[in-house]
Amino acid sequence: MGVKAIAQALKLVPSTCLHILRALVSEQLVKVDPATKHYSLGTGMLPLARAVLVNSDFASLVQPRLDELSKRYGVTAIGVEVPDLDHMIVVTLSRTQAPVRLHVDVGSRFPALISATGRCVAAFSEHPWSEIEKRFRSLRWQNAPDYETWRKEIAGVRRHGFSIDRGNYIAGVAIVAVPVLNTRRTITHTIAAVGLVSQLDRATSVRLAHDMRVAAETVAAQLVS
Repeated sequence: MGVKAIAQALKLVPSTCLHILRALVSEQLVKVDPATKHYSLGTGMLPLARAVLVNSDFASLVQPRLDELSKRYGVTAIGVEVPDLDHMIVVTLSRTQAPVRLHVDVGSRFPALISATGRCVAAFSEHPWSEIEKRFRSLRWQNAPDYETWRKEIAGVRRHGFSIDRGNYIAGVAIVAVPVLNTRRTITHTIAAVGLVSQLDRATSVRLAHDMRVAAETVAAQLVS
């Protein structure tokens, strides 16, 4: 955006807006294209955004439980915020040394309805099914389930309180997820665990899921209190 458009949007005098933008550019919070004189966010925003994510109440409460799950099962344990149906955002994680083929870091964004976490979102969301189906059909999986199968899996997530994705999202990778629910029983966050399919057989995945549910319920209660 140019100075005039930014000033109008913020209801600022253009000269004042330009002064502020120059200060932000000097701090690398904003960058300017020399050719077009258009401004956009700069790389200096990344540490600020990451600090907000890391210092959230959910992140601080869930971190010790992620560390415990990661150590016990040899998985990468992840705390995820679910702000809407478009994306989920990684807010904290505990890594494993196992060679898992899912690159993830704090601040990483993924489609909200993908994989095991996505099934949890669909199961405990207040959004209408017409919206959910539309977004489901735009997802890219390595081995995509058909919609009717996916709906049946979501019904199972409602019954059992966890989801397991075995190679649908990424071939050879198992992802286990549980919802963190608010007082309305609506999803706000999830806890997910990522490991190799060869490492997380069905029985181990279910044990992991039950331990994750205990962690999720404890964190949810702490967030309310």
